[in-house]
Amino acid sequence: MVMANESTEVIEEIIPLDPSQEYDTIVVGAGAAGIGAAIALMHAGVEKFFVVDRETVGASFDKWPAETRFITPSFPSNSIGMLDLNSIAVGVSPAFSMKVEHPTGQQYAQHLRNISTFFEIPILEHTNVNAIEKSGDLFHLHFDEGSFMAKNVIWAAGEFQYPKTAAFDGVELCRHTATVPSYAELEGDDVLIIGGYESGVDAAYHLADNGKNVHVFDRGDPWGEGSSNPSIALATYTIERTRHACFENHVTLHANTGVKQVTFADGTYELTTEDGAVFRSKTQPLFAGGFEGSHSFVSHLFDSREDGFPELNEQDESTTHSGMYLCGPAIRHGNENFCFIYKYRQRFGVVAAAIASSLGLETEEFIEAYRGWGMFLDDLSCCGQECLTC
Repeated sequence: MVMANESTEVIEEIIPLDPSQEYDTIVVGAGAAGIGAAIALMHAGVEKFFVVDRETVGASFDKWPAETRFITPSFPSNSIGMLDLNSIAVGVSPAFSMKVEHPTGQQYAQHLRNISTFFEIPILEHTNVNAIEKSGDLFHLHFDEGSFMAKNVIWAAGEFQYPKTAAFDGVELCRHTATVPSYAELEGDDVLIIGGYESGVDAAYHLADNGKNVHVFDRGDPWGEGSSNPSIALATYTIERTRHACFENHVTLHANTGVKQVTFADGTYELTTEDGAVFRSKTQPLFAGGFEGSHSFVSHLFDSREDGFPELNEQDESTTHSGMYLCGPAIRHGNENFCFIYKYRQRFGVVAAAIASSLGLETEEFIEAYRGWGMFLDDLSCCGQECLTC
């Protein structure tokens, strides 16, 4: 089993800006998807690649509210090859190194930095990609300091730093949960939360634990959803917390209740539901409406599905620009979405093998190893319907 060391050294990998250099692959984004894809590339034998990020490794996880934890449990990888649900690399277990079952965002960010150091992934931090265009067989990535050329690009910039800002009238008066550093620091005794999936219920739990009274509104009924698909229903970890005394005593859940508008006057926020009910609070409402995602930045390099997500072939490659790949929570195939780490990591090997094969590298041994660890899902036949294995 491969285990990342626990060095807390900050990665300061310097890559010379050389416009004449042609890389095999550039990975955009140094979060779970970007670092996982980079490790897969390395295992597949791709050598001329690097990862670029506008901030630092794991920056999105560092920005999670301090109290928020992973809903998927971590456990040490075992002898039969079952991989820790929060791992992004074969043989690596966050539970083994961190000794934490449900890590915080900050703990996981450090884990990503540790394994990046361990695997010696070349990373260019604090570098923003301003534009990507394809000319001939090469992609040109433009930065403030210059540009790079690459045969392939993996877009893995994630979602957390791109929260949704449109949903109903007055949404701009609300605060997105992604911008809250700590729920314990929020003032006020009564809080209105719009959105009842994982982020909304997580916020409600921590606020209730601090003695605040909370109302949660959702168009659906995620806490009562009978589906086995975790992309639709709340995780068991979250449902369990709704049974805690603090939650039962301080939180009111409003299922099948859409929000029509939020207004603010005379120091009071007023929330009106679509059925005409009115709720008031002195505290700024929280919006847990999810994320737009970063894929809109590269929409010119992909066709778009009816739901707005990028159209992909069976290798998670653009159907209009060969060599442009997608990794991370924005992946969609049929009705299946790959929004959790343990889902989208299964596609790292597929992308890495496609790129390695295009470079003339042998991939049979790599594919066999990744498939053995449950990191190579190439059978998408279940993705037109709800499925327990995707």
